[in-house]
Amino acid sequence: MEQTTFNKLLLKTAFSCMACDGDIHKDEIILIKKMHQEKQIFGEIDLNKELDNLLLEINHDGHQFLKSFFTELTSSSLNEKDELRLVEVAIETIKADQKIEYSEVKFFKVIRSNLKIKNEVILDIHPDFEEYLEQDIISESYLSRLQDDFFDTNILPQFDISKPLNDDFLDIIDTTN
Repeated sequence: MEQTTFNKLLLKTAFSCMACDGDIHKDEIILIKKMHQEKQIFGEIDLNKELDNLLLEINHDGHQFLKSFFTELTSSSLNEKDELRLVEVAIETIKADQKIEYSEVKFFKVIRSNLKIKNEVILDIHPDFEEYLEQDIISESYLSRLQDDFFDTNILPQFDISKPLNDDFLDIIDTTN
């Protein structure tokens, strides 16, 4: 997979994990910006522009946005290293607000079901990710039900687009969440 395409998929993964519980928390945005600034995780993309575009897309049709993310993930040819980075970014984003919702764990399990990397490879580097990797008996019907259940039980709100997801956005978020 071309690097810029992977970087955008990685950002879309972080954004989707941030929004899947219906709440964009200040700490999640701070984490994404920190990963980009300090580690260049998302490469040379214009982070603020990309986040603004993702926000507009998810507000247009949240379920369709997330379904298209899963389709994009499934059709991507990722190597083990890329899959590990994707898992790391997803889990770190979910953990960023210090509040792990069941919907986030379900969402991650759908992501995980679309990857080929073995749990042992992930756990060798991140033993603290074990709770995210615990799985029920997996079958095609289970995965379909898991994804359908996520969409049936989660309603995504319209996120505030009056201010872009840049540093000004952090000033308007209620930090008591």
